[in-house]
Amino acid sequence: MRQISVKTLTIGDILGKTIYSSSGRVLLGKGVKLTSLYIAKLRDMGISIVYIEDERFNDVVVEDVISEEHRREAMEILEKSTRAVRLGKDLNGFELKRVINNIVQEILFKKDILVNMMDMRSLDNQMFAHSVNVCVLATVLGKAMFLEQEKLESLAIGALLHDIGKVQLDPKLINEVDNLTPEEVELLKTHTTLGFDDLRKRKDLNLVIAHIAFQHHEHMNGTGYPRRLKEGEIHPLAQIVGIVDLYDKFTSDHSGVKRVMPHEACEILMGLAGSLYPLEMVRLFLRNIAAYPTGVTVKLNTGEIGVVVDQNLSMPVRPVVRVFDESEFGLNTAKEYDMVEKRTIFIEEVIS
Repeated sequence: MRQISVKTLTIGDILGKTIYSSSGRVLLGKGVKLTSLYIAKLRDMGISIVYIEDERFNDVVVEDVISEEHRREAMEILEKSTRAVRLGKDLNGFELKRVINNIVQEILFKKDILVNMMDMRSLDNQMFAHSVNVCVLATVLGKAMFLEQEKLESLAIGALLHDIGKVQLDPKLINEVDNLTPEEVELLKTHTTLGFDDLRKRKDLNLVIAHIAFQHHEHMNGTGYPRRLKEGEIHPLAQIVGIVDLYDKFTSDHSGVKRVMPHEACEILMGLAGSLYPLEMVRLFLRNIAAYPTGVTVKLNTGEIGVVVDQNLSMPVRPVVRVFDESEFGLNTAKEYDMVEKRTIFIEEVIS
């Protein structure tokens, strides 16, 4: 399979990965042949990329960090948790911890992790999909930092619930982040305090989880909010969530910032390391990120067009690219460049 922009989909393309709603319900299943109606629906939903089947890349597998089942469970429990907060009811702490434990165990079990898939995220599930992704990415970084399992589970729950305070705000502030007035921006920022005030009262959650929601927008140089904390004053687990929260916003739609490709987001994060976020945390995180995810179409400095078909764990910025003799995927024999071995070849541009 390969990744493609929804703008360039054609009738008859076959969906390579399932697309889910905010509640975890299947919207379009893997293997569906796309019609003009389906393509229009994808555009209306605000989805910008999808994965499609392509016989030239049948052997290319784009793997998520966690299983579809565990991601769907996380979406479901998050929806139930936000509904409980909205109605002033208790969270299902047992179910929440069960779902999180499954995610943590799956990530701990994997020997090598390289975050390698881009979300097919719609406008309706942006908040839930973002929170689940932040949970997964934070757990990946926590594992790289050798955090003990109890801390990992607190980190994962805090990451999943880091934006829970937004439930108490006007949905307009959440859904129209691109067009907010300065006053509305300040109101939106109160989600950290609202989340803290709610979570700290819940006896089945430890206080660290509340502080993650409270502090995930604080910066080492004191430019963050809500308390302008500085280096040494911010809880390390909140800093982890802050890093992955920003990365996910940069690499997804509907987040209030312009979407960029992972390699660009990695550059931005490195530029912020040491001032907004701890340098070593950022370095560890980027070692687990595929700068050019499997399935993306790229242009090489040779002028050839190809698709990233594999990764090099030792050098995430130097993947394996499969190209064809003619541009735009001609019909001739394919060849592959392992960019760790072919040091003079590099990616000039990501096309999809």
